[in-house]
Amino acid sequence: MREMVTGGELDYLTGDYLAELTMLILARDRAKSPDRGYAKTFLAQLEESLGTALDNGVKIVANAGGLNPAGLAAAVRTLAERLGLPVNVAHVEGDDLVGRRAEFGFADDVLAANAYLGAWGIVDCLNAGANVVVTGRVTDASVIVGPAAAHFGWAPTDYDAIAGAVAAGHVIECGTQATGGNFAFFTEVPDLMHPGFPIAEIEADGSSVITKHPGTGGLVSVDTVTAQLLYEIGGERYANPDATLRVDSLQLSDDGPDRVRIGGVRGEEPPPTLKVSLNAIGGFRNAMTFVLTGLDVDAKADLVKRQLEAGLTVRPAELEWTLARTDHPDADTEESASALLRCVVRDSDPKVVGRQFSSAAVELALASYPGFTTTAPPGDGQVYGVFTAGYVDAADVPHVAAHADGSRTSIPVAPQTRVLEPVDPPPLPSPLPAGPTRRAPLGLVAGARSGDKGGNANVGVWVRTHEQWRWLAHELTVDALRELLPETRDLPVTRYLLPNLRAVNFVIEGILGKGVAHQARFDPQAKGLGEWLRSRHVDLPEAYLS
Repeated sequence: MREMVTGGELDYLTGDYLAELTMLILARDRAKSPDRGYAKTFLAQLEESLGTALDNGVKIVANAGGLNPAGLAAAVRTLAERLGLPVNVAHVEGDDLVGRRAEFGFADDVLAANAYLGAWGIVDCLNAGANVVVTGRVTDASVIVGPAAAHFGWAPTDYDAIAGAVAAGHVIECGTQATGGNFAFFTEVPDLMHPGFPIAEIEADGSSVITKHPGTGGLVSVDTVTAQLLYEIGGERYANPDATLRVDSLQLSDDGPDRVRIGGVRGEEPPPTLKVSLNAIGGFRNAMTFVLTGLDVDAKADLVKRQLEAGLTVRPAELEWTLARTDHPDADTEESASALLRCVVRDSDPKVVGRQFSSAAVELALASYPGFTTTAPPGDGQVYGVFTAGYVDAADVPHVAAHADGSRTSIPVAPQTRVLEPVDPPPLPSPLPAGPTRRAPLGLVAGARSGDKGGNANVGVWVRTHEQWRWLAHELTVDALRELLPETRDLPVTRYLLPNLRAVNFVIEGILGKGVAHQARFDPQAKGLGEWLRSRHVDLPEAYLS
C-alpha cells in the first residue's frame, strides 16, 4: 500500500484481500469473537499509508471487511482518530447469508455463506464523499469497477464500459501477477526481485491501459497481461454481478514501455443470480510421508501400505496414497535417490486421524522396508475446510451502502439480466502444412497460467504468434491434455478457444476435491498445473525451435 501511494500518480488504491480460503479463516476467527472476521493486515498497512493517501487525494477501496465490514469501518475510524486524520469511512454489507442457511437450503454446518456482490454499493459510498470504502464479499473486480463507475458516472446499463473495468480489474486484482510474478517466461522479466504493482488507467468507455509506477521492477507486456486474463476463468463469458465480460472480445496491444492497452471490450447483461461462497468444516485431516530410498521402490511402497492399513485399529473415512517418483537411478545424493510415499487421512473424529494414525505409521520403523524413515514425526490431525459454490437470486440478497453519517442506501438489483449460456465455439484457424517436428517441451513455445475455483482448476495456455496459434488450436485438444496430464483422464474437461488472445483455456472439474482447504492434492490450488503441462514433451514444429 505504501509503495503505491508514494510511488507516483494515483486516483484510487484498491485491494483484494479475500481468497476462498481466507473466508474460512475469517469465519473461524469470527467464531472466537464476534468483533473479528475482517482482514487485520489491512489496518496495519493503512496505518502507514492513510495520511499520505489523504494528502494526495487518493481514495481507498478494499474488500478487507470480510465477514465484518462494519467492524472494520469502525476500526478504521478509530485508527484515523488516533492518527489525527479526518477521514470519511463507509462500508458495504449485505453479502453475509449465513443466518439464512435454512431459507436458501444451505447445509447447517456452513460457517460462512457470502454472496458475491457487485460494485454499485461502492459507487454510492464514493459519490457520498467517502475517502475509504471497505466491503465484505464483493467480486474481485468490483473494487475496481466501483471507482471507475463513480468517476465517469456510468449507468447500470453501460455494459461495455462496465465490462471493460471488469477486464482491467481482473488483470490487477492479483497484484504483481500482472507485472511478471508467477509468469511462464519469468527469465525475460527485469528485476523480478521487486516487481512493481500494476495500475489500470481506465477511460470513459471502459478501455484501459495496464502499467506500473515508473522506476519499479518487473514487466508489463502483452504476455504478462494475457497470462493474468487467463487466470481462474472459465469460458468466453466471465460473469460479474453488474455485467458479463466477453473475454473473446478483448484486444491487447502495446502502448509503450510497460504499457498494454485493453480495448474492444464487449459486455452483456449480468446473470440473474449471484454466486455464494460456502465454507464449512469438513472434519479432521492428517498425513505421513514415507521416504523410500534406493532400489525396489514399488515393492517398498506396497509393503508399508499393507502394513499400515492392517495396523490401524479404526480405518479413517478417507485414506489416500500418493507415490511421487522423485528418485533417480545411480544418484549421487541420498535425497535424489529417494521417492516419497504420502498417506493422507480424513475423518470426522479427530482421534481416528490423530496419534492413532501417525503413531501407527512410525511404529512400523523396525519391521518394514529397509531404510525406513519419514519426513516428520507423528502429530495430531488438523481441521480441514470444504468450499462449495451456491447460487441465489440476486433479488433475494440485500446490497447496502452504509455511510459515515449513519445513513444507509439500498442498492437495486440489475435492471436487466441474461442467463449465462454457452457460446458457439469459433472456427478453428487453418492448420499448418505438414512439416518436420521435434519432441520437446510444450513450454518452449507456449506460456500457461493455472488456478483454482473451488474444486475445479483452469489451465490457460497461450502462444505469441499467429502461426503458433494455428498449431496450438489444432494440437492441444482435450484428448491431448488428458494424455499429457494423466491425473485428468477420468475427470470432466472442457476446452474454450480464445483466438483473440491466441489461447486455449481448459476447465478441469473435481481435480481439487472440495477446494483448497480440503487439500486433495499436494498442489491444492493448482498453481503449478500449468508449469507441469509446459514441461511435458510434444511434437513441436522444428521452425519454432530454431
